[in-house]
Amino acid sequence: MHEISYQQAIIEAMVEEMRRDEAVVLMGEDVGTFGGLTGTTVGIIEEFGDTRVLEMPISECGFVGASVGAALKGVRPIVELGLADVSLVAMDQLVNSAAKMNYFHDGVASASAVYRLWSGFRPSGGAQMSQSNEAMFAHVPGLKVVMPSTPRDVKGLLKAAIRDDNPVIFFEPKGCYALLGEVPEDDEVIPLGQAQVKCSGADVSVIATGVMVGKALTVAKKLAAEGIEVEVVDPRTLRPLDTETLVASACKTGRVVLAQEASQFCGYCAEIAALLADQAFDSLKAPIKRVGGAETPVPLSPRMEPLVVPGEAAIEAAIHSVLG
Repeated sequence: MHEISYQQAIIEAMVEEMRRDEAVVLMGEDVGTFGGLTGTTVGIIEEFGDTRVLEMPISECGFVGASVGAALKGVRPIVELGLADVSLVAMDQLVNSAAKMNYFHDGVASASAVYRLWSGFRPSGGAQMSQSNEAMFAHVPGLKVVMPSTPRDVKGLLKAAIRDDNPVIFFEPKGCYALLGEVPEDDEVIPLGQAQVKCSGADVSVIATGVMVGKALTVAKKLAAEGIEVEVVDPRTLRPLDTETLVASACKTGRVVLAQEASQFCGYCAEIAALLADQAFDSLKAPIKRVGGAETPVPLSPRMEPLVVPGEAAIEAAIHSVLG
């Protein structure tokens, strides 16, 4: 094990997979000598050259389309799209092409590509650089959707995504980039579709995604001093979803709080709430509570941003609410 940042874990995963398989290539804007807009491709072009680290023009729809064609010919592209907001420019290629290739070709061919997106709130990023749109992609049949919250998870899940034969939308919450954590030095691949109980407890389950996992763990530690046992569960993969682990936690505690960065209306946590209402209803002792961003575009003002961004206080209040 060695301690590295979430950011460095992303680099390690891509480098190791490019060494393992010559079919893996890296595509995106400024991924070469500049090292990526968030520093997650630093040094990669020096090792693999410009035939496997491909600088793309500012035309997301164009190079996502190129990645789909390349994938159909046996290449395994890792496409750094950048801000999750920017993915909307390439939505046609992601939703109408990449997601449906396996269906169109009757399972014989698929767009085996990974699309890396930076999601969530960005300090003073404003309305067009702070969106969390994971629910949009999880809604689309044919796409797999991943959202790791720790350095170990991001490395192991990115490796699994690169090796997967389906298109994977890989969300990297901006608030996680500076996190430090223990990561195995060996080839650990975390299978897609497996949730993880980050903290065990008996009183209430907090099912959180992305950066909200860390906030939930902080609240759990605080409430433990008050004698309240909080179980924190991280789905890690939003599609396919590990329903068994989530339902088991809800049945165990009988009380559930769901936490996401995205605004609540039609957010991903609504899907989890529906799942638990269907499969864990008889075990619930209180209504399910959701914590999420406010129903408004994210303001540019640092003073106004805390009014929109969900934090630890909101999680704690929701926990006390379901505990009565």
